[in-house]
Amino acid sequence: MRRFLFVGFVLMALSRSASADAVVEGRVELPKSHSAPVMNKRYEIVTKGGVLSTNPPIAVVYLEGSFPKPGALPTRQVAQKDLMFVPGLLPVQAGTKVEFPNLDHDTYHNIFSYSPAKRFDLGRYRPDEKPVPSQLFDVPGLVTLRCDVHEHMRGLILVLDTPHFVLTDPEGRFRLSGLPAGHYLLKAWVDSRTTREHPVDLKNGATLQVDFP
Repeated sequence: MRRFLFVGFVLMALSRSASADAVVEGRVELPKSHSAPVMNKRYEIVTKGGVLSTNPPIAVVYLEGSFPKPGALPTRQVAQKDLMFVPGLLPVQAGTKVEFPNLDHDTYHNIFSYSPAKRFDLGRYRPDEKPVPSQLFDVPGLVTLRCDVHEHMRGLILVLDTPHFVLTDPEGRFRLSGLPAGHYLLKAWVDSRTTREHPVDLKNGATLQVDFP
């Protein structure tokens, strides 16, 4: 009986601890699409006046502050499918390994980047290459992915020095949960030249509404 009471107490304590985390939700005002929307949940990277952004527009909202350094982070993927990077925009925490599987049958790809945050060249490789070509992204910043075989292909990896980030939906809505209490800077990455910010004071168990105009 005592054992069950102890287990129940632990579960209640964990539940209260989880519910005590802070939450930020709101909306980012996104720019208009550059052209007709691409297929649902597929984002094409477009360049206009030297500015890189997704089409249809989408933002990355993240909490900037001092957080414990992570241990092992899960491996993420950016695939090449139908001569596109999927997803077109991938936010990751610094220290994340990203794999680049080639899912285009009978088509070679050559993924590379000249970005200051990560310069690399995976060389030309065939579909189903094993092991899957990969890179470790350990420096915060924006990394532009290109394919030497298919010049039109563009992809973005946004490397962040925080574990707290989320993509908005196509309407700009977002919700960040599981946040620690304290004073931080909430940021919204919109494109390669536009990052909006808003100072926030987070309290345990409270939900804060923040909109980025």
